Amino acid sequence: MDEELMARAAMHLARTTTGAAGARWGKFRHRMASDFDPPQDLISARHWWEDRLRELLERDPDAGEEVRRLVDGVPPAAVAGRATAAHNTVSGSAHGPVVQAGAIGAVTFQTPGFSGTVPDPQSWPTAGDVDSIAFGVRPTHRVPGHPPLPPYVLRDCDHDLDAALGQARERGGLVLLLGEPFTGKTRTALAAMARGPAGRRVFAPAGGTDLRGLPTLLSARPERYVIWLDDLDEHLGDGGLEPRLLAQLVALRAVVVATMREDSYDACRARPGGRVLDVAHLVELAREWSPAERERVAQEAARTGDPRLIGVVSASGPEGAAAFLALGPLLRDEWWRARRADRHPRGHALVRAARDLARCGLTGPLPMDLLRKVQEGYADVTGMERESVDDALAWATEPRHGLLPLLARGTGDTWLAAPFHVEMVSPVLELPDVPSAVWGCALEMARADSAYDYAEIAAKARIAFQRAADAGDTSALHDLGLLAASLGEGEQAERWFRRAVEAGEPRSAGRLGRMLTERGDGKAAEPFLEAAAEAGDAEAAVLLGKLLRERARHWLAVGEHCGNAEAAYLRGDLLFGSGDTAGAYRSYQKAIEASYEPVAASYGVLLLHWGACPEAELWLRRAEDRGDKRAIEPLDQFDSPHAHQDDLVKDLQDGVKNGEQLTAANLGRFLELRDRPDEARPWYLKGYEQGDAYGAFRLAELHKKDGDEAEARSWYRKAAAMGHPGAKRALGESDA
Repeated sequence: MDEELMARAAMHLARTTTGAAGARWGKFRHRMASDFDPPQDLISARHWWEDRLRELLERDPDAGEEVRRLVDGVPPAAVAGRATAAHNTVSGSAHGPVVQAGAIGAVTFQTPGFSGTVPDPQSWPTAGDVDSIAFGVRPTHRVPGHPPLPPYVLRDCDHDLDAALGQARERGGLVLLLGEPFTGKTRTALAAMARGPAGRRVFAPAGGTDLRGLPTLLSARPERYVIWLDDLDEHLGDGGLEPRLLAQLVALRAVVVATMREDSYDACRARPGGRVLDVAHLVELAREWSPAERERVAQEAARTGDPRLIGVVSASGPEGAAAFLALGPLLRDEWWRARRADRHPRGHALVRAARDLARCGLTGPLPMDLLRKVQEGYADVTGMERESVDDALAWATEPRHGLLPLLARGTGDTWLAAPFHVEMVSPVLELPDVPSAVWGCALEMARADSAYDYAEIAAKARIAFQRAADAGDTSALHDLGLLAASLGEGEQAERWFRRAVEAGEPRSAGRLGRMLTERGDGKAAEPFLEAAAEAGDAEAAVLLGKLLRERARHWLAVGEHCGNAEAAYLRGDLLFGSGDTAGAYRSYQKAIEASYEPVAASYGVLLLHWGACPEAELWLRRAEDRGDKRAIEPLDQFDSPHAHQDDLVKDLQDGVKNGEQLTAANLGRFLELRDRPDEARPWYLKGYEQGDAYGAFRLAELHKKDGDEAEARSWYRKAAAMGHPGAKRALGESDA
């Protein structure tokens, strides 16, 4: 659509905004602006409608034909500039009848652009009473007990700015403060205005307001005024500030104070509407604060105690103090809203992890593995599985407004929360305490990395844990115990662990049990280790087992010394398991001398360990016949039961002569394994007569092989009566 048609359509829409219009125009206007209220000022409304038309054509290029048809349907008298209609304008405040020749068309009474739309100049605020936030200063965090904005700190350019404004107050003129976005232009310019004569009234029109009536409005007044044009590029163009209008204001010795971004300044100077910039008195405002400016901030922070300025001192970097203060609230809000599952929950959690670790004292770059470990522990952040780590990292590291990211890269795969984010959320906003698990990760990292002062971080952790414990968190008692132990404060650690155990914390029971064990008080440690083991503490279970083994060894030694065969056998197993084979042999021998037959498998394994295979087999066969499963695997390595040393017979015979009760049956078994059953029978019988149930059992087995079931059953009964498990199984009297 050509510009003339666009202008005609916009003008008609502007003129019929509040009046009656055809049905087609009414529907068209409603479709384009159903949720917005166009400006009431005619020129502003025309520009507003032009913007809406352009937006419509970008969405729907075919709508241009509809606009063309609507404009073509407007009667000639309704379109400004048509030669067929008489068009009269009455300026000023004149009123009365109007007489026109020719066709009577639209008659417009045009008074100065501000009449009826701008408050009377007497109601304008004075320079000393300007509300900085209302006049364009971006708000920062509000702090209870402090003003809405932190105190203004003088900038290095203020001297030049004051000089320029002083000249403008004498002769009138335009003073333009130029700088990058978020450099504090608005605050600096308003502060300079306030340092001048406090009684001058200030007019701050909205962007796009028609300024052409200002000279007429102010000409009859003796006062001197200040025109405040924040973001000057919004006040250029039709009806805006231009050289002739500025000259009229200068003639009235009005001061025009304006701000502008550098990129907008460069763009506007290339357009015809930007010629007024050629006559502006420029003052430039740097982004990064000089050492002198930072020193002034530090002094003001110390004087007022304003935490926002304290944050500026410690955390603002090359982005500048103004960006720190102005962007902080915006970015903090964006980060907080991102926690929802349909936004960036993992990105939120990654930033939160870096921020919480920084609050613990880990202010340097941190490994991504650590951040991921911490962020997975935030149970209140849901939907993290919907966002990949790469997407989360891309979101968190994107510079907002081209300046500040939430997460900054260190070296390699290390990251840290942007310092402004840590400072702005810590002293100013009420945030949940850092979770204990995060403190644990921070302490672990500080122990491993000498770049951090572990004692300093531990001191912070102690305060956090104590606060949580006072609030009723029993796990914090355990954390206090761990912290004290890490600092070598044994007695204090024990006190915290005991309090935690009393509060029902099983982890502390395990820790306390270990401490008691290490100082030699194993008996006192046992109940604590048992409680921890029952709660699933494997280390506590192992330690308890070791303690009980040592106690068992002691008491079994006492039992053995008192002549108890079972104690000797069990003590032998403990000694054998710990590698004391000589001690085990002595204990097993005492059990054998007492005819304690359950020792057979253990003794056989010991002999096998020593290489005494023929004799080991006899004891293992005895154990096998008892049903002792421990004998099965060792017996598998014997290829042939006949490959034995003949001199073993003499040793066994000597044992029988010496009164070893279990030896006779073993000798019989040796002979039976060599296919000499007839020679074995008398030895089995002798063993039975000496009280060895194994002798009776083997006789039953021989009768069974011979097919004499009655005699076999008789001997099984005799062996079973003596308590032989194998005989009981043969008779069906055993559960095994």
